[in-house]
Amino acid sequence: MRIISGSRRGKKLLALEGEQVRPTTNMVKEALFNILQFGVEGRRFLDLFAGSGQIGLEALSRGAREAVFVDASRDSIRVVEKNLKAAGFQDRARVVPGDFRGFLRGERGRFDLAYIDPPYEAGLLSEALALTAEKMAPGGVIVCEHGSREQPPEGAGRFALSKIHRYGRTALSVYRAEEQPSQNGEKEQTQ
Repeated sequence: MRIISGSRRGKKLLALEGEQVRPTTNMVKEALFNILQFGVEGRRFLDLFAGSGQIGLEALSRGAREAVFVDASRDSIRVVEKNLKAAGFQDRARVVPGDFRGFLRGERGRFDLAYIDPPYEAGLLSEALALTAEKMAPGGVIVCEHGSREQPPEGAGRFALSKIHRYGRTALSVYRAEEQPSQNGEKEQTQ
């Protein structure tokens, strides 16, 4: 597993092993950053259910201002910390051990981009999406990774499902802020 683009392109990353772990493939990671296009640089990025932290590390390599990594697994947190140190990104990262619910309920800052990758078919996607939507900055984008057979939520808060991209057994669902009526009755994009 490696960082595929940006300032640390080619940097090898540690990965967790075992049946409980499902690293995002390079194809899906590349697709994710194609979806986000040039919207990463200077942004605050949330990597929820971080695992090895490869998605947040990729965002940092592509110029994200900060990445916050959240995972309940102590093993995952240790791997994220090692990967951050190896890539030299400790100064632009925050690692949060613990449950996503407690983190999101207590977080005061806003995120520009969020990547949510809960265990497939664990029933956590809807709740994680709803809590994350409350912590997004205007104009933010949320991308959820899930099994391609799972039906993602239609939306959460002001965020609506805009597109689903399928890659074999994996899907990426993209959520963007819905348009809201302006004072003169015309629709305008939430910024």
